[in-house]
Amino acid sequence: MAADDLTLAPSSGKREQTKAANRTAILDAARAVFGEMGYDGATVRDIIRRTGLSVGAFYNYYRSKEEVYEALSDDGARRFRPILRAQHEQATDFPAYIRGAITAYLEFLVDEEAAWQRNARTEGGGHPHVQVETPEMRAVFNEVKAAISDGIERGLAPRVDADYLAGVCIGVAREVGERMLERRPIDVAAAAEFAVSLILGGVPALPRQPPTDPA
Repeated sequence: MAADDLTLAPSSGKREQTKAANRTAILDAARAVFGEMGYDGATVRDIIRRTGLSVGAFYNYYRSKEEVYEALSDDGARRFRPILRAQHEQATDFPAYIRGAITAYLEFLVDEEAAWQRNARTEGGGHPHVQVETPEMRAVFNEVKAAISDGIERGLAPRVDADYLAGVCIGVAREVGERMLERRPIDVAAAAEFAVSLILGGVPALPRQPPTDPA
């Protein structure tokens, strides 16, 4: 290794640490601002004030509040994916996977809501639940679709359209989850039972698909 490489490596590592710290500061500030002011009421300037960074520093990482919110959503989906994968790995049959995945998602939502409320300085603040689509959220969809497809191929699930069913499962879980968070007390078990019963009850009525041609 050249001497120049030795002198550059530490400063390069420090720059990466600074970038990571600045991103964390921005996301933490945005979580608090969105939680207190709502998504529509918040501005980039509100987020910047909470970070202590300069305007120029902020725009080195994100160009708008929309990008910041997408980054927050991406982070949540990234943290949920291992939980979802674990449900697939431990499920013994298709109903067990659906029940486990739905329940795990609703429990994750409750934990996320509590984290947003802790960051907000105003009473009643919380996650604004704006619908966005991010790479990690698409990865979550693919996880669900792959689990359903695996169940179908192993003969554990009815041979239905896995793409559509994955979309239905995610849509039902998301909408039931949002209604659940509005209620007091929050009842994860009741919300999960409703969502799971709706999904599993509807599956028998779905049109069946022909077996996949191995060729």
